[in-house]
Amino acid sequence: MTIRRRDFLTLAGAATLSGSLPRIVRGAENTSVYDLERFGNARILHMTDTHAQLKPVYFREPGVNIGVGSMQGNPPHLVGKAFLDRFGIRPDSADAYAFTCIEFEKAASRFGKLGGFAHLKTLIDRLRSDVGPGRSLLLDGGDLWQGTGLANTMQGADMVEAANLLGIEAMTGHWEFTYGEKALRSNLERFKGEFLAQNVFLTEEAAFNDAKAFDPASGRVFKPSIIREIGGHQVAVIGQAFPYVPIAHPKRFTPDWKFGIRDEELQKLVDSLRSNDKVDAVVLLSHNGMDVDLKLASRVTGIDVILGGHTHDAVPQPVTVTNAGGVTLVTNAGSNGKFLAALDLEIAKGKVANARYRLLPVFAELLKPDPAMQTLIDKIREPHAGDWGDKIAPADRLLYRRGNFSGTTDQLICDALREQLNAEIALSPGFRWGTTVLAGQPLTMEDVLAQTAIAYPETYTLAMTGGQIKDVLEDVCDNLFNADPYYQQGGDMVRLGGLSYTCMPAESVGKRISELKLDDGRALEAGKSYKVAGWASVNEQRGTPVWDVVAKHLKSGKPSNRSASGVTLKGVDGNPGIAEHG
Repeated sequence: MTIRRRDFLTLAGAATLSGSLPRIVRGAENTSVYDLERFGNARILHMTDTHAQLKPVYFREPGVNIGVGSMQGNPPHLVGKAFLDRFGIRPDSADAYAFTCIEFEKAASRFGKLGGFAHLKTLIDRLRSDVGPGRSLLLDGGDLWQGTGLANTMQGADMVEAANLLGIEAMTGHWEFTYGEKALRSNLERFKGEFLAQNVFLTEEAAFNDAKAFDPASGRVFKPSIIREIGGHQVAVIGQAFPYVPIAHPKRFTPDWKFGIRDEELQKLVDSLRSNDKVDAVVLLSHNGMDVDLKLASRVTGIDVILGGHTHDAVPQPVTVTNAGGVTLVTNAGSNGKFLAALDLEIAKGKVANARYRLLPVFAELLKPDPAMQTLIDKIREPHAGDWGDKIAPADRLLYRRGNFSGTTDQLICDALREQLNAEIALSPGFRWGTTVLAGQPLTMEDVLAQTAIAYPETYTLAMTGGQIKDVLEDVCDNLFNADPYYQQGGDMVRLGGLSYTCMPAESVGKRISELKLDDGRALEAGKSYKVAGWASVNEQRGTPVWDVVAKHLKSGKPSNRSASGVTLKGVDGNPGIAEHG
């Protein structure tokens, strides 16, 4: 594949603490997209939500990312043309391909895959070298260890090796916790950086039993923050792990730990770091999700920048939030290794005087893979390549996941659950991770695992009444569209097979879901029982792992369900978080 340099745009958007957000502009054609103008005296590089993707990937950004209430029409709830217009991106450019789903398949054939740790290593080393020794810091926002069959088999150990070679100096977590405390602590013993989480505490019972904690007096399980000298100034980095781990995942993985946003404890920590001029800048390394970070930034003072993750939002320019103490820049750096954020700070005594931020797409075609990282990746993958590389079936269409309501990959999973488990209805979680496969490309077991590899993959069937099914949909929908971001827990709407419904995102809890109908057009009856298949239950199950169910379905050669997603949206006309639906 040949890519012309003029196809790529330089992301030269600069964000300042005064709130001025200049537009992205086209760079000179003979200028590399990764030649960043020197600015300030400290560079912080940020990556997040790579989901263990060691190799370059295709990843289609959402066509539906609806914001409601005050979030409507504001980043990150912009897609398609509305996104391009907001950030000044040319429709047929490489950046349009990286940041939106517009003409994705056509653009993918033109610009190729993004990410890959060997390519990230090359870019990171270059950006660090550009500013010189002692002037940069590399941070990871979590969801580093999970998302592939390899990572699931090794419980994240492969990603620790890759992170060490990449040079990650601090990280926080989310899916990392789903491997359980023993595996997590084993990995952290080998991790050369710091694992930060100010918002994870021992339960009362665990504290009484003297369970292991970084600070037994407070009950904090992990180190909350670090202070590093960068460019001759003291920079504090605070870790904020995903606040809802025991709710979104089986509690059995973290029985001794309490999570939460805990903004009051965060404010105390920031005040302590700011006291007596200990630090000149404070950065929050967050896995809250962008909407939550925006609210938190309005409530907690003294944070200069929030480097955010979890919701997989690729936002080219920071959002400036004004609070009682000044302003905070809020960012979110995408997912799957597609992007690397470069935050350049001009730090003075006790303050950040100015900042410049670029979210750089990691175009694999433009970056030579780092030899040492490529060797490590090949070594880690070699024992498993034969097991997962065999072709199962061709992709009969573009397979993608990301979007508020449905994706073709999720439709495939629901088809497999219904067919293989002989169920009327299928439920599949609205995970935001999972790579994209182009139509016509062969599907392998590795591809299937990239959509399903979790620590609780067991499938199940159970009897549910129509009323119970509606309650589940209402509950998940409220999690997604609650007007208060603190009640949002990330993830998209549960995916359905065999059932259609109408959704009104802007309505209140209990009033968003209606007109539930089975495939044959019959209305779902509240009091009637239906056989429902699913996977990834927070309750322990004993069924076949979902990846085996999907693989068996693909091998059967049965035609896929090509009907639309089965969701009718109402009350969202003109919402710029919708570029397509169906």
